[in-house]
Amino acid sequence: MQYWLFKSEPDAFGIDDLAAMPDQTEHWDGIRNYQARNFLRDQVKLGDQVFFYHSSCKDVGIVGVAEVVRESYPDHTQFDPESKYYDPKSSPDNPRWMMVDIKLKQKFSKILPLKTIKAMPEITEIGLVKKGHRLSIMPVTDVEWNLLMEKAS
Repeated sequence: MQYWLFKSEPDAFGIDDLAAMPDQTEHWDGIRNYQARNFLRDQVKLGDQVFFYHSSCKDVGIVGVAEVVRESYPDHTQFDPESKYYDPKSSPDNPRWMMVDIKLKQKFSKILPLKTIKAMPEITEIGLVKKGHRLSIMPVTDVEWNLLMEKAS
């Protein structure tokens, strides 16, 4: 099992939206960065654990945990001309963008703020604390996962 951090803007799709979905499960669509896509396509696996992170909002930080319940498959929004994620260079025969399904496991009682995460001296590998790393999908080491889970409790 691997650990990941998935970023989402809560006004687009937040942890409360995931909690309100049938079976608290939803696809993670709209990834349009090749490195993030490659993580989804090649490395994110069934049963992997995911930190749900709210970005581009007043209170940025980790807000809960989800689990990958369906591995990579083509993101249907790339084929829809009405979607903001439409990609005219993509086709069902040769999809360019992928998504996975996640299921809510736990919503934290309070956010674990980015400011707190950056102040933890043991947290050095996750992209959140590295200059210039803005990926919406990023790996989390086992050690950092455990430290962040402990801090969030």
